[in-house]
Amino acid sequence: MNILLVGSGGREHALAWKIAQSPLCDRLVCAPGNPGIASVAERRDVSVTDPSGLLDLAREIDAGLVVIGPESALEKGIADRLAEAGIPCFGPTEAAARLETSKVFSKDFAARHKLPTAEHESFSSAAAAKAHIAGLNRPAPYVIKADGLASGKGVVLAGTKAEAGAAIDEMFAGKFGASGSKVVIEEFMPGEEASLFALCDGETAILFGAAQDHKRAYDGDTGPNTGGMGTYSPAPVLTPDLADQAKRLMIDKTVAGMRAEGSPYRGVIYAGLMLEGGRARLVEFNSRFGDPECQVLMMRLESDIVPYLLAAASGGLKDLPAPVWREEAAICVVMAPKGYPDAPVGGTVIEGAEADFGPDVQVFHAGTSRNEAGELVGGTGRVLNVCARGATLSEARARVYEAIAKIDWPGGFYRSDIGWRELTRA
Repeated sequence: MNILLVGSGGREHALAWKIAQSPLCDRLVCAPGNPGIASVAERRDVSVTDPSGLLDLAREIDAGLVVIGPESALEKGIADRLAEAGIPCFGPTEAAARLETSKVFSKDFAARHKLPTAEHESFSSAAAAKAHIAGLNRPAPYVIKADGLASGKGVVLAGTKAEAGAAIDEMFAGKFGASGSKVVIEEFMPGEEASLFALCDGETAILFGAAQDHKRAYDGDTGPNTGGMGTYSPAPVLTPDLADQAKRLMIDKTVAGMRAEGSPYRGVIYAGLMLEGGRARLVEFNSRFGDPECQVLMMRLESDIVPYLLAAASGGLKDLPAPVWREEAAICVVMAPKGYPDAPVGGTVIEGAEADFGPDVQVFHAGTSRNEAGELVGGTGRVLNVCARGATLSEARARVYEAIAKIDWPGGFYRSDIGWRELTRA
């Protein structure tokens, strides 16, 4: 089977690495890919937001499956175009992807189908949103979310009403472009966050791993919010009972609800959960694999991934066995340019990232390119995902930081405490 993978980040490098191992994959093409992906797949220079170009490429290579990585591609309706052409696509339609691409839609959907989540209100003007904040009797923090996609940075936890008002003004002033034309204001949910994944074929959902992310830029969970600075899997805090609860009360009801509303959901659904007191509540849905959560899932997945991707795209998940996971922990540490996320400095040279670190360490490229001299250079977003496996999280963590120490990138930084919460518990 020929497979087209859409995307250019660390998530897509991890997926390419895993897909390329499948005996079912005859040819793997990635659009547009990155220098790391080039080691396991062909690269083609087609943008993730070019539905016509991607459809033409899928036809050109006679793709038996197209796998969509980033949410920006889903928002453009690529899955719809592929469905019209009869090409199986792992990824939801534009309408189904609104579970991620519109927080207003997602929260309203949750209310319609009685999913356990935070109380919320949505607003289309700064004045109305600030008036709502002014009238709230509950204490800070106040949760302000841009309606649309914002690369994981469209959420503000405001410590005062003044900070909330400033965040609202920034969003409506265009900080996130059209994504901030509406905002959602939610109650703050205390607890601990975890990420739960499930594959869906429009009718059936099966669980597909869990992880815990670290969103803040700096050690100790301080600094600005980012797209994610590291993660680990499994997530022991998400017990089997909590995972089952989340599947029954959120994922299964969402799959049934989307089907009933005429937008069957196919692909992966990623539920960000807040866990407290034996109860799981929905923070938000994402319509693709998490980044960098996908990286640790691929490091732990023992099963061939292609049958699962194809079944989610074409139907038949109920006929597949539960995926098999390695009895190991995996960890991912993100390396980003200095100044990220607010004032990143791109274009600096990286050495040592393409070395062979052994079978239990993988470096996935997230935002790299080559300069005229052929040197590897970093971009202005997250650049490298250094991942390792180990018998325990402690062992995996030791391996990952040993590998990072061998990467020479003066222009980059990383958190030195990924996994701290679980290791502290242990």
